[in-house]
Amino acid sequence: MALGSVLVASCSKAHQAERQDAAETVPDQNSDPAARLVAAARGQIGVTLSYDPSYTGIDYPGGDVPRSRGVCTDVIIRAYRDALGLDLQKLVHEDMKANFAAYPNNWQLRSPDRNIDHRRVPNLQTFFKRQGASLPVSSDPAAWQVGDIFTSKVGGRLPHIGIVSRRADDGRLFAVHNIGRGAREEAVVFAHPLDGHFRWRV
Repeated sequence: MALGSVLVASCSKAHQAERQDAAETVPDQNSDPAARLVAAARGQIGVTLSYDPSYTGIDYPGGDVPRSRGVCTDVIIRAYRDALGLDLQKLVHEDMKANFAAYPNNWQLRSPDRNIDHRRVPNLQTFFKRQGASLPVSSDPAAWQVGDIFTSKVGGRLPHIGIVSRRADDGRLFAVHNIGRGAREEAVVFAHPLDGHFRWRV
């Protein structure tokens, strides 16, 4: 077998093992979807250890970069894939192919790119809105549920996203996210100006 084929096969097997390990942390299929989603997000803590926004060619469908790295959107993508079997790479790509003009043109692209489109916060925001999953943005912790998705602007300009994981007794909302140091669970929901609140398939 050629060296290139060996490397591709090895990488594919490694990614399959990573997905299997993550899936083992998720409650059974009869449990609450939101609980499964949060469990899948928490399963990335200690696995995704760095933030790496590099453009990377990936498989389709079901493509991913190595789980040791990623960006904030990868937390969402991996959690939905592991917990609910929903492939945001495929879903976003198909919707963009059919409705390209409905999506932001922040990157001056002329056609969809299945390697990166689903890994961009503005595209996920648009997809969730088109799915009817958008809710009013609120600073009231009671308006948020476990499994909700928040989007915000770090420093008022950099898009960010995470999964609400729990509400503390003092009202603080915790979320699983990756803002630069790998996947972590932190009281971050209200840390930056919010610009999106979504509840999709949970």
